[in-house]
Amino acid sequence: MGESRTDWSSRKLAIIHTTPLTVEPLKGLALSLMPGLDVVNLVDDSVLPQLAANGARIEEVRGRWSDYARIAEQLGADCILNACSSIGELCAQVQPEIGVPIVRIDEAVAEYAVSRAARIGVAATLATTLVPTQRQLRAKAEEAGREVELVPVVASTAYQLLLAGDKDGHDNELAEALRKLAADTELVVLAQASMARVVERFAPAERARFLTSPEPGMNRVRDTLARAR
Repeated sequence: MGESRTDWSSRKLAIIHTTPLTVEPLKGLALSLMPGLDVVNLVDDSVLPQLAANGARIEEVRGRWSDYARIAEQLGADCILNACSSIGELCAQVQPEIGVPIVRIDEAVAEYAVSRAARIGVAATLATTLVPTQRQLRAKAEEAGREVELVPVVASTAYQLLLAGDKDGHDNELAEALRKLAADTELVVLAQASMARVVERFAPAERARFLTSPEPGMNRVRDTLARAR
């Protein structure tokens, strides 16, 4: 079914978030790509602090995330989007238990990144996100038969500023870190969907050096929903 003939009002997307920061941006993106789509948001902002405290052991939140996926299915979702890269590896683990497709928001951008560059920067403000994002990139590179070198950077100071309510300070700190990383790599992958808005302040030519997950991830959702039912 082509997207031009898809009645998006007959489709429902459930997005599972670990921060309220991604709720409105992802909902807005979904509706811009799929007008009339029914979007349901499930938010648990206790996940990231728990992962920060337990050394990023996602198995401790697996049961809870699986429950959210079941709730999404019970609500009639045709597709579930996991908006958090820190727990992205749960998607494949939980998918066999769920009767509707689960999309990992950072999968599409990882595929694109390894197809375009050999030396890739990986930027995060949370250390818990960095390792799974690098694993994802290496796995996609192996699938594609490509060699990649990953250059990771954690802008932890930016995250602390965000927690303190200083969004401008967060954005400035992160922008500086991203520019430094871009100068040393071919492309930079932003490991968290919530980081995407910082790149929007860059000039178009500079912005092209950075890959963010929301739009490629939502395009994957659109393709999945277009095939639903």
